Amino acid sequence: MADPHHLLTQPSNPQIQIQIQNQAQTPLLNTTDQTQENPEESSDCDPHLDKNLQKLELFLALLGFDQSSALRFGASWIAFLLIGVALPLAALELFNCSDCEKYQIKIFEVEIVASQSCLAAVSLLCLSHNLRKYGIRTFLFVDRCSGQMNRFGDQYTQKISDSFRMLVLWVLLCFILKTAREVTRMLYVPHESWWLPVAVLLALIISWTYTTTIYLSACILFYLVCNLQIIHFDDYGKSLERESNVLVFIEEHIHLRHHLSKISHRFRIYLLLVFLVVTAGLVVTLFLTTGYTGLITLINGGDFAVSSLVQVAGITLCLNAAAKISHRAQGIASLASKWHATVTCSSADASQIRVSSSMGNLGVASTLGSVFINNPESDLEALEHITMPRNTHLGSYLSSYCKRQAFVLYLQMNPGGITIFGLTVDRGLINTIFFIEFELVLFVLGSTVVFIQ
Repeated sequence: MADPHHLLTQPSNPQIQIQIQNQAQTPLLNTTDQTQENPEESSDCDPHLDKNLQKLELFLALLGFDQSSALRFGASWIAFLLIGVALPLAALELFNCSDCEKYQIKIFEVEIVASQSCLAAVSLLCLSHNLRKYGIRTFLFVDRCSGQMNRFGDQYTQKISDSFRMLVLWVLLCFILKTAREVTRMLYVPHESWWLPVAVLLALIISWTYTTTIYLSACILFYLVCNLQIIHFDDYGKSLERESNVLVFIEEHIHLRHHLSKISHRFRIYLLLVFLVVTAGLVVTLFLTTGYTGLITLINGGDFAVSSLVQVAGITLCLNAAAKISHRAQGIASLASKWHATVTCSSADASQIRVSSSMGNLGVASTLGSVFINNPESDLEALEHITMPRNTHLGSYLSSYCKRQAFVLYLQMNPGGITIFGLTVDRGLINTIFFIEFELVLFVLGSTVVFIQ
């Protein structure tokens, strides 16, 4: 006898029962529905994540990325023009020494200041626009739903903390190198007074640290956005082991590709401009150093090494993050193919198809035999009215097989990834960029070193 309490709690409509079972088996789509019903629950779901996001937002606001109002917009760009442009140029103009023309310090320093200022301006312009338009949560894709926030909140927090530590490490390393170089120049270049080189030293270090932090912060922010999406792709790959509904996989993959398309759209101008500015800065640096007939020392050329390290580190972080998420998105097709092959070749399905095929053939043969025996030749038209036996197990197996095969083909034709105006950032594009840069280096060397000889 059935339990009366169970009968009261069990829905009587079979369609409702099917919907409940599907929701229980599809946690990804179930959390997506919760977003539409309760979009405000995600803001207070994880206090640790909220605390890290507030720290990140405050740090970005101090650098001038928060331009949500006209006052903050004006203050941000005025501070950038004063600290990032006017301060180093004024310091270089005041830096007068007897051997400055000999070392060509001013000519080299102006190029370095221009390159660093352009990178910081591009970072400030592109990132502030996106943050003002979307906000920090939507920009990082951490407000999708309360269900996913409960599942991934700790991983979000860990990724944000790791990215912030990486930023501090890079800025601190470059700051030490920059300070050592400026102190060396102050000690070895003769001056008329002691206070002027100290003031110039502080001005150049403050300006350089400000612009470098802005540039590296933008690169780290893109790196963080890509790493947060890797969490979802890893979970999507693991869901192949615990889920069996193909429609759930397709719909969730559409959501993931949509997020990658948004990231590509928001960062494509930034990535392209950063790549062009870095390339132009390195080419000009190579022209100046190889075309200089004097001796390149730590005093006049040491800053080139530090600035080049910062530029290459930033662009490497961006390319590494973009290539990593692109390869992770493309690897989903391999995981799905493995899952499809495992399910197809499993013992239960194989035995089922063999038994179903043999039983189906026997049923068809017996039915046709009885028809030919009991009916004369003129009555063979009666075959059109005979109901042929159907094998439900075979049909179900073939249906699930076709769905899995269609899912694998869909993933192979829609790999996804970070794109820049249609070009997917993967190993192929990185190899192309490397050879382009190598050709530029050979061109500069051929135009300077050979000409000087």
